[in-house]
Amino acid sequence: MPIKRLKKAVPAPAPGRPPLDESQVLAKATVRAADFLEIPSATLARILGLSEASISRLRRGQYVLTRGSKEFELAVLFVRLFRGLDALMGSDDVASRSWLAADNLALHAKPIDLIQTVTGLVDTIAYVDSRRALL
Repeated sequence: MPIKRLKKAVPAPAPGRPPLDESQVLAKATVRAADFLEIPSATLARILGLSEASISRLRRGQYVLTRGSKEFELAVLFVRLFRGLDALMGSDDVASRSWLAADNLALHAKPIDLIQTVTGLVDTIAYVDSRRALL
């Protein structure tokens, strides 16, 4: 079942409900990006440097990404990669998934393999950003 993208701004929280904090927003964005890209929990765990159990709790909203922690920083980078790739591919999720899984001559590897290390994630973001600059 395809996941629907939000076309409009997210409405303010209902009266009496506290607004989402940045940790909750980042957790939701990370999970949604992984879902759009069909990245399994085990792979997402390696990308963020967490256990699969922590990813499971993250998906249920029971794990907090704390500002200043490595997993918070890696989640920010992962969402940044998703947003850049989404813009580059014109919101074509199939193309984005294909790009991640295919050998990339410029990167000398499959992006999905690279992004499971910090340096690979940063290098892949730099590559995507450089390709976007051509638009």
